Amino acid sequence: MMNKYVLRTKGLTKSYKGANALKDLSLTMEAGRIYGLIGQNGAGKSTLMRIVAGLAFPSSGSIELFGQNGETALQAERKRLGCMIEHPALTPHMTAKQNLTFHRIMRGIPSETLEDELLALVGLSGTGKKKSKNFSLGMKQRLGIAIALLGDPELLILDEPINGLDPLGVVEVRKLLIKLCEERQMTILISSHNLPELYQVATDYFIIHQGELKQSITLAELEESCKHHLRISCDQPEKLVSILEMQLHTGNYKVMPDQTVKLYDYLNEKERVARTLFDNGIVVTSLSIEGDTLEDYFISVIGGDRNA
Repeated sequence: MMNKYVLRTKGLTKSYKGANALKDLSLTMEAGRIYGLIGQNGAGKSTLMRIVAGLAFPSSGSIELFGQNGETALQAERKRLGCMIEHPALTPHMTAKQNLTFHRIMRGIPSETLEDELLALVGLSGTGKKKSKNFSLGMKQRLGIAIALLGDPELLILDEPINGLDPLGVVEVRKLLIKLCEERQMTILISSHNLPELYQVATDYFIIHQGELKQSITLAELEESCKHHLRISCDQPEKLVSILEMQLHTGNYKVMPDQTVKLYDYLNEKERVARTLFDNGIVVTSLSIEGDTLEDYFISVIGGDRNA
């Protein structure tokens, strides 16, 4: 493929009234992958999506779509995008099919068989004359995705598509996204603050906090970071660390902001660790085998600040 990168941003900054919604954000997205954009509310997820979609403009920095940049070229390349940002753009008194027809005509897409194909794809074929205002939240989200898919986009941008869905709705949307990526080689950027859900769909993650990109990580790297460990709390964390290195000969540990230590070795030798620490006069207040949850990991990346 000529343009390996579907999207590249360099130093993207967006200021509103003196505050930065995005700050010097640089990221790259490759074709045929599902990127999870993770961050708390107000982290800048929607702002980034709006800039990529051309609904907002950066204060500084640049954006490149499919290898092209500059406003005129970007406008042309944006025809290759499908977006659902903030809310599905549904007309409440119309059926699913009428909604699709309305958007298809507005966008000047000629194919008349397209509506039925898309309704089948998102699992809404059986909705008939039911008006979209009477749809469940999951059905509305899937119809919103169908509208975003009208131009057969190469890059699909979905802002919180699983927000507020019941478990069944979540599974439906998840299956749909994986199918689009696998069968159509579609690149998908999906934002959420529901980490366990994203974990089941995304191949890559961008962790964004207060407008800054804190980390770009693949699924494999994330799984490695969330692996099992011994979590040790004690009265002398500095001394504990020197004993791990000098006596247990391991550097495979991490000191956490709360001064507990995660040890990734000796998982099956808990007693040996406890005995060594005891023999060196360290009072261990807790010693347990744990695995990071995604939330733990996310909080450690954004700096333990839960209430931004």
